[in-house]
Amino acid sequence: MLYLHAFPSPLGNILAAASERGLCLLEFAGSRRIDGELRDLQRLLGCQTKQGGNEHTRLVQIQLGEYFQGTRREFSVPLHAPDSPFQRQVWDALQTIPYGETTHYQALAEQLGKPAAVRAVAAANGANCLSILIPCHRVVGKSGSLTGYAAGLEKKIRLLTLEKVDMSRFFVPKKGTAL
Repeated sequence: MLYLHAFPSPLGNILAAASERGLCLLEFAGSRRIDGELRDLQRLLGCQTKQGGNEHTRLVQIQLGEYFQGTRREFSVPLHAPDSPFQRQVWDALQTIPYGETTHYQALAEQLGKPAAVRAVAAANGANCLSILIPCHRVVGKSGSLTGYAAGLEKKIRLLTLEKVDMSRFFVPKKGTAL
């Protein structure tokens, strides 16, 4: 069973989905990706969804509350996201980016020992369905641009600001501008 639980945050409602093994999805409500991600999870895990929380959705709500209050920098919620071995490598690397710091796709590819895999790293980053816990918001453009974020650049900026990242070193591309 995949338990679905929505709860408020300072950046809007968040939807958490968890199996008995751990958290499978954490997205800001209203994301165009959620329906597809839930269908994929049902197919990959061979389960149905049910409204209501479990121990993992309750724990993530508590820990995110602490994060938004500025008292938590790391999360201990068990994760259970189906992924490919390469996605797992990228997502593990994302989790090594310290709170309040940023990196770029090229650096992540080099960290993985695959410097030519920048686009593949970016694709795996974009496939992350565990927002904030797997901190893809800490990835910015090598040029200093604030690259895309599934929940929108405004939320990315607010998350980085919460983490006290020096935002003066970044620029936000105008809509329609190639990154």
